[in-house]
Amino acid sequence: MSDAPKSPKATANDLLAKVIKPAFGGVYPLPIPLAEIITDYTRQRFPADPITEIKGADLPGFEGMLRPNKARTRWQILYNDADASPGRIRFTQAHEFGHYLLHRQKRDAFSCSDADMVEWDAVEAGIEKEADEFAATFLMPTDDFRDQVAGEAASFGLLSHCAERYEVSLMAAMLKWVEFAPRRAVVLAVRDDFVLWARANEAAFKSGVYLATRKRTIAVPTRSVFDNRNRVAQAEVNGIRANCWFPREPAEMPLTEMSFVSDQYRLTLGILLLPDAERRYRRQEDLDEEDEGLESTIDRFERCGQPIIR
Repeated sequence: MSDAPKSPKATANDLLAKVIKPAFGGVYPLPIPLAEIITDYTRQRFPADPITEIKGADLPGFEGMLRPNKARTRWQILYNDADASPGRIRFTQAHEFGHYLLHRQKRDAFSCSDADMVEWDAVEAGIEKEADEFAATFLMPTDDFRDQVAGEAASFGLLSHCAERYEVSLMAAMLKWVEFAPRRAVVLAVRDDFVLWARANEAAFKSGVYLATRKRTIAVPTRSVFDNRNRVAQAEVNGIRANCWFPREPAEMPLTEMSFVSDQYRLTLGILLLPDAERRYRRQEDLDEEDEGLESTIDRFERCGQPIIR
């Protein structure tokens, strides 16, 4: 592998294609034997400063850490093992491995908080996001993941299958799945009836279907299955008008909500699934001028029971 800087996904793909598959007879060893690969690979590839230890620790408020010894000749990955699922621990380990490969020349140590690992689109779009991208690509090889979801309708059965196959959390599988969704789709996390973060696929974003959680506080529609008052089961599917979530969508446009309560993250995960767009990609000027004409949409929000919060 070249020492030239690469994107997180390219770094993960190179490692999978050039090191992991050849070492395992041309196939992916699934789930990826992470701890073994991290220590063996770094010892061989970076003998001057390998990762020599990966262990659980009491890390209140943190999911994981990557730190060197004083001489910077050895590195250690620590992960919070208190009430954490195997999938969550594995993602933390892969995330810290991403920091090691991508960022260790820039910083002395890395401490990754709960928010860094849960609020994937709400935190800084810098090294934490890059470490997440590396971890997702490395743990869920793109070509294999594509084979699992090709031609399959979105369902929690499908997503649970992917989570089990790669031994990752459902949240990680959902965020990977949205990259391949054939229709307009948004993956989101909700806590206390407000959207914590959301990620739209390219088809959705280009049609103006996205939730800008970094710019404003977004409450879920009161008729939505994500509203706490409407929840009756851990996993639910619900039909609702698309303009309850996205007021610029046509009045007749349907939207399917899929929700799943995640006890390990203490939030509700879900998918908003829409039919193909009826409009072409709007001009960027239109996307930037979010407040223009806002008053004309208030009636539509109120019909869905969704408050406007500026």
